[in-house]
Amino acid sequence: MSAPLFVFDMDNVLYDYDWRRRTAAMARLTGLSAEQLRERWFNLDGEGSAEAGAFRTGEEYLDALSTALGVRVAEEDFLRIRGEAMTPWPVSLAAVRRAAEAGTATLLTNNGPLVARNLPRLAPELAEILPVEHLCASSDYGARKPDPVVFERVLDRYGFAAEDTFFADDLPENVAAAASIGIRAHLFETPDRLLDAVEQAVAVRA
Repeated sequence: MSAPLFVFDMDNVLYDYDWRRRTAAMARLTGLSAEQLRERWFNLDGEGSAEAGAFRTGEEYLDALSTALGVRVAEEDFLRIRGEAMTPWPVSLAAVRRAAEAGTATLLTNNGPLVARNLPRLAPELAEILPVEHLCASSDYGARKPDPVVFERVLDRYGFAAEDTFFADDLPENVAAAASIGIRAHLFETPDRLLDAVEQAVAVRA
């Protein structure tokens, strides 16, 4: 029986992601309120479209973000603020390590190309486990969760069938979308349960 493909979300699955801290820091940087940030960019039309592949490069993303906000945001400031909002969960990362030992493990996080290009910097603990080519964002696939298309493209890239694939995410709609095409989908609750779910997936394929 073939080794499985393991696909993991990042924020609030492998890392604690404090979006309030990020929003507050972006507000201080730009002089805009949290509401203005949401209205001008951090919505489905702005950030959501970036996550779905609207921009080819990090530079294009940053230009669009700065234009929408009316304030030039430097790449270094953007990445510093993003990174400061992330805290690794060691047990979740242990689950990724176990998955990588048992099969093929990859990341699928809803993020635009600037984050995608800098995942080794933003998630160095994860980069110690996964090769850079497996540190992927939704923008790399031209679709974002919960669109089932993004999962189909992941399967195509790696050459796996849905029934041979495990996926973990903290959002029910993303888990449901993966399950709708036959992927074994796990709704993240705690790092310990994630590790248990990976072990069960390994046992099933053994």
